[in-house]
Order: sequence, then C-alpha cells, then structure tokens
Amino acid sequence: MSERITIHPHETGTVRVFRIDLPPAGIAGFDAATALGAEHLDAAEAEVFDVADLAGLGLSGYLSEGMGIPEEELAPMRAHLDVITGHVLVLPSRAVAGGTGQTLAPRAPLIHVGTFHEDRPPVSFDPLPDAAARGNAGAGGPASAPGRQRGGWGTLLLIGAALLAIALFILGVLE
Repeated sequence: MSERITIHPHETGTVRVFRIDLPPAGIAGFDAATALGAEHLDAAEAEVFDVADLAGLGLSGYLSEGMGIPEEELAPMRAHLDVITGHVLVLPSRAVAGGTGQTLAPRAPLIHVGTFHEDRPPVSFDPLPDAAARGNAGAGGPASAPGRQRGGWGTLLLIGAALLAIALFILGVLE
C-alpha cells in the first residue's frame, strides 16, 4: 500500500478502518504501529479484533453504534463492510494524532477499507442556553455566598455525626 495518510495535530472524530490480511495464527505477531508506519500510536485507542466477534451487529453496526458514525455516511459502504471477514484495525484519530500530528504510510498486511467521521454536533456558545450560564466574570465576588455557607454547615454536620457515632461505638465497646 503506497497511500500516505496525514493526521493533523488536533484531528478529532475521524475513524479509519483497515482489514488485516493475515491468517488468524499471524495476528498474535501483528504490530499496528509498524504496519501503519506510525511514529506514535496509542495502543489503548487502536482496536484490533476479529469481525466474527461482532456477530449480530456486523462491522457497519459497530461503526454506527460503537463509534458514532452516522448512518448516511455508512450507507454507501454497508454491503462492503458487512462482508469483511477476519481481523480489522479500527483506528480513531485520537490513537495517532497525539497533539503533534504525523503522516502514516500503511503497508501490508493492512488494506485500507475506509475513512469515516463521527457524528458530532457543532459546538455553539451563542446564545448560551440559560442566563445562569452567562455568569458575571469580573463582577467581583461569588454570586451566592450564602449557598456556599450552607455547604460548609452540611460538611460540619456530617463530621459531627461521624464523631458522635465513633464516640457511641467506643462507649458501647467499653461497657
């Protein structure tokens, strides 16, 4: 595979799927970082598994339900994804971005199946949903000092109750 894949430093929400063209006995020796040509790989985030483990769900179902890939993005590839057998590498961008970015040079036994994007609604801070969320930064002081005092009293009451329970226990043991 001569394809190069550029991972940008702060890339998020992208999931790449590779088929691993190895017999089951060869998977134990498979090294994803080497096969990807990766300088950095968070092995805890990269998933290697046998598609047969997804019985009843299939690879497309896993990508949809487990990785948050929208149905409309999977629809054109669903038939292809669901006939894949053997082991796959599911590589979310968080496994390789690492804040520095890198260029991957995947090679055999990897076969790139597809690149997908997690369904993430855009973040919007305007308008804020509630007046309380707008705050008063720089207004000088806490907005609800009495509420903070009540929290302090609650803590003192819990400590007092614990001390009382310990004292009663000790007195009961000594008798």
